Amino acid sequence: MNIAEAALAESLRRLTRSREDNGSVITALEAVLEACVDLFGVGGAGILIADEQDMLRYVAATDGPGRILEKTEADAGEGPCTEAYVKATVVTSRDVTAESERWPRLAAAMVDQPVRAVLGTPVRLGGVPVGTLDVYLEQPHDWDESEVVALARYAEVIATTLSAAVQAHTAGEMAKQLQYALDYRVVIERSVGYLMAQQSVDAVAAFNALRTAARSSRTKIGIVAEHVLAHGELPT
Repeated sequence: MNIAEAALAESLRRLTRSREDNGSVITALEAVLEACVDLFGVGGAGILIADEQDMLRYVAATDGPGRILEKTEADAGEGPCTEAYVKATVVTSRDVTAESERWPRLAAAMVDQPVRAVLGTPVRLGGVPVGTLDVYLEQPHDWDESEVVALARYAEVIATTLSAAVQAHTAGEMAKQLQYALDYRVVIERSVGYLMAQQSVDAVAAFNALRTAARSSRTKIGIVAEHVLAHGELPT
């Protein structure tokens, strides 16, 4: 996969200029994903957006395997997209089916799917991660730096689409989710850091501990994060 800088720049300009669709943010995002597949020559692409529980939720994908990839990652709380979101950086895998120690549920789910190499990159609004753009290939692949940089730039198109939808009041419930992610990101990051030090775990494990506590108490993850910072422990 070799992306010419000129081709990428022109695609970015075209997509950010043209938001002609039927008024649905999902339709607009699906168009951006299809263009991503065409430009980068990947097998498929998908988008996850954080909800008010700060749990990544499936929004759109270009195909069936892409939907399974996205939904499995969202449900399991593991995989390139979760790590990309939590760590706010691009995360790659040469072959997710070979990552049984790192991401056991995802590796098992993808064995029967034509999904191998995966790259996840955060989608940011105002510099704050609110979701992820994920692409996959049907064979193992070592992602190089040019691909990482190009796809990270392409995630800006997703951000532009989301921002335009919010401003045009076509994002609906998603707008509330995006605003919550923006409002509580700093608090959540601080509580993740606290739990990492307290429990000697990595960022994803700390993040999932917050998610689990939020689910168990049926409250929002931002409230759980505030409790951790105020009391030094997860709510019981």
